[in-house]
Amino acid sequence: MTKTMAEHISVMLDESVDMLVTDKNGLYVDGTFGRGGHTRLVLERLENGRLLGFDKDPVAIEHGKILEQADSRFTIVQDSFANMAEHIQSTFDTNKVDGVMMDLGVSSPQIDDAERGFSFMNDGPLDMRMNPSKGMSAAQWIATVSEKDMADVMFQYGEERFSRRIAKAICEYRAHTPILTTLQLSKIVAEANPSWEKGKNPATRAFQGIRIHINNELGDLEVGLDAAADALKVGGRLVVISFHSLEDRIVKRFMKLRAKGPELPRHLPIRNAHLDIKFKTIGKAIKPSQSEVSDNVRSRSAVLRVLERVSD
Repeated sequence: MTKTMAEHISVMLDESVDMLVTDKNGLYVDGTFGRGGHTRLVLERLENGRLLGFDKDPVAIEHGKILEQADSRFTIVQDSFANMAEHIQSTFDTNKVDGVMMDLGVSSPQIDDAERGFSFMNDGPLDMRMNPSKGMSAAQWIATVSEKDMADVMFQYGEERFSRRIAKAICEYRAHTPILTTLQLSKIVAEANPSWEKGKNPATRAFQGIRIHINNELGDLEVGLDAAADALKVGGRLVVISFHSLEDRIVKRFMKLRAKGPELPRHLPIRNAHLDIKFKTIGKAIKPSQSEVSDNVRSRSAVLRVLERVSD
């Protein structure tokens, strides 16, 4: 399968939906609709079940509205999955569902559309917002943020080890010229980066860090994981696909804590029964097959994890 600019290949499509759908008449949530790849397969697996989808992106919402009109079992909402609890109640008239899926990160259409400002390969306005009608654009943030805070964002969210040097170069440049386009920023970052990673654009980590900050991706993830786990019925599953180590670390830690409880000193006379464990992890982390990575290189860093509620 080849990918065109307008096409998005859903990562670990069959594996994730196989893990998610345990009741063909159940209630499900797709936390990141994107272009609806996972959504459509879930709907294929359902009979009288229903599906609620979320996305911040207005273009994704347009695609979701078309599917919503074609299939009455599906409802799309323009919001973060962090706010799923209120929408689950209003859509399903209950606060419990049979499964929640989160396919994290940005979609191929967002990256490939230069006008969205996510790409360091194609020139476009420096925006990076999932929802361009809300919040501060990357250009606005870069124009006003302090050098220290800029460096901290690139280091913490982009794991960019030269963040201080790059932030200094950006601030020196913005002192005489506004930074308004993606290639403008990419060029500044590349010139300030003294050590380019093999096979990776030198702006990759800086752009990732800024994008995550602008969209509050990790904050939404932490709130969304709690909301999803709390919404699950007994037997319900939370299925999460992450694409970089920061996301996966949060997901892995969250699922471990829910399934095993907090780490306690060995000498304390506390058994699992005393911890009131309500969840278990299903299998080991799943990674895409070699054939999938060959077909879609953007899947190479993906990790799929599954958590199941076992009691109320």
